[in-house]
Amino acid sequence: MAELTSLTLKAALDGLKAKSFSSVELTQAHVEAVEAARALNAFVLETPEQAIEMAKASDARRAAGTAGPLDGAPLGIKDLFCTKGVRSTAGSKIIGQFKPTYESTVTANLWRDGAVMLGKLNMDEFAMGSSNETSAWGPVVNPWRSAGGNAQLTPGGSSGGSASAVAAELCLGATATDTGGSIRQPASFTGTVGIKPTYGRCSRWGVVAFASSLDQAGPMARTVEDAAILLTSMAGHDPKDSTSLAVETPDFASFVGKSVKGLRVGVPREYRVDGMPAEIDALWEQGIAWLKDAGCEIVEVSLPHTKYALPAYYIVAPAEASSNLARYDGMRYGLRVEGANLTDTYEKSRAEGFGAEVKRRILIGTYVLSAGYYDAYYLKALKVRRRIADDFDRAFEKVDALLTPTAPSAAFSLGDKADDPVAMYLNDIFTVTVNLAGLPGMSVPAGLDAAGLPLGLQLIGRALDEGTLFSLGGALERAADFRAKPQKWW
Repeated sequence: MAELTSLTLKAALDGLKAKSFSSVELTQAHVEAVEAARALNAFVLETPEQAIEMAKASDARRAAGTAGPLDGAPLGIKDLFCTKGVRSTAGSKIIGQFKPTYESTVTANLWRDGAVMLGKLNMDEFAMGSSNETSAWGPVVNPWRSAGGNAQLTPGGSSGGSASAVAAELCLGATATDTGGSIRQPASFTGTVGIKPTYGRCSRWGVVAFASSLDQAGPMARTVEDAAILLTSMAGHDPKDSTSLAVETPDFASFVGKSVKGLRVGVPREYRVDGMPAEIDALWEQGIAWLKDAGCEIVEVSLPHTKYALPAYYIVAPAEASSNLARYDGMRYGLRVEGANLTDTYEKSRAEGFGAEVKRRILIGTYVLSAGYYDAYYLKALKVRRRIADDFDRAFEKVDALLTPTAPSAAFSLGDKADDPVAMYLNDIFTVTVNLAGLPGMSVPAGLDAAGLPLGLQLIGRALDEGTLFSLGGALERAADFRAKPQKWW
């Protein structure tokens, strides 16, 4: 059954339609792959029985001629999405064995279209991290290894479980979330495709909150077309989410393969940062050349407030996190550690339930929101955020999309940056601006570094113009012809 797990989502759906195999056969192959890959720690909960039942139901629908667009496709679900009756923990001890009585809108949309759930995917605790080492369930391991090396590498974060599972061919695609780069950076580290859509394109209802004005759900997949197919099902207006956009969802897959001739692609000069590895710069230049060859016009643009993006992000995001995470107090659900009185119970429950990185961000957020510092930090960060969005607005008067590197390096070893939070935060240097401005961004695998590890290129588009990103992403994908896969060691 190994050949079934190596199919792209599109190829698998075509095979199911042609009755080359059943959903039960396809799902069983993926269930076995998940079981055999537990060394990666990509899944925190496997649901094989539920997966097979969903597959049987899918086969029945297909036999009756009522199959949906994703019918029979086995997917992995990031543990940030609430799934009815299935444990959902956001990678944290404090939520414990919580089994929601409701389904997140994004996953409900996937089940409506016939997808099959293989289980819940590992992630950084409350999506706070760039290496998937903050999870209460332990770190996820990247299926890739450096040439001649045996060190375990990070798959990136916070959607590390999603990235690792897709790269290791454990599922045909996965849900993920992106608050400051948590879809795009793991995609770059694992040689997969990830898109963070426009803020409000996918509902946040039923997704455990980190920073509400930045969080956005999106897919991770093996190809640009697969990501487009998944996003079409995941997206849509949701009256339960006040930030959900009441706009029509196009067929994103129809944009893949379209000619990009005549499109103007911007290259922001501020993204050429000091100390950027020569390999990243060379790949960027290669990407520019590929798009030129495809008929695009390359235009240098300026995003002058880029240098303030990381500091602004690491004020806004922790501020919102400190507010959102106040609800985890040991009273209503999750971990409760009894204390001498109410305050002591709060303190002990939160001290034991939250990990070090989450505590760090809660403290930062509480500090910047405090009476003496609100104007000096939080208010100023909001003003910078507005300027960053204005920079993009001006750039998009001249160009249709932007091309940048996705991450400042390839995957690094687990533990390398664990004791240096600032070095870890710098992983988001090319991605946080997109979240601050609410724009769509996509990472496409474009090459390998000297150690044989994947590197990605990032495309940034106008709000609600994911279609152009899928067209450009398809052009990059064809030019790069990235076929490398991790050598199986697990």
